[in-house]
Amino acid sequence: MARIAGVNIPAQKRVEIGLTYIHGIGPAKAKEICSKLSIPAERRVNQLTDDEVLRIRETIDADYQVEGDLRRATAMNIKRLMDMACYRGLRHRKGLPVHGQRTHTNARTRKGPAKPIAGKKK
Repeated sequence: MARIAGVNIPAQKRVEIGLTYIHGIGPAKAKEICSKLSIPAERRVNQLTDDEVLRIRETIDADYQVEGDLRRATAMNIKRLMDMACYRGLRHRKGLPVHGQRTHTNARTRKGPAKPIAGKKK
């Protein structure tokens, strides 16, 4: 089991799929990393040599923002919007959908479970 960017990569998966377990690396970036390091697509994580794992680790550290740094940057961007009190920041602060979705119905994931309103019968 390889450990890259603080994440244990499953040993039986292909390298491209295993890299997507790292927060901030999706299928496209995983494919890009493998092609940059000339790792074959059918290679499994447990078949990687120590040198290849080291090269993957160095490439990710040098060229990509992943895991803790990415989460911190995202949180800071949201905090900046909230401090500016712009429309998107207010939506974040109230816990409502940010990207223009309707809230009359739906939006339960963002708003939480429905709360009954006293005296409303219809």
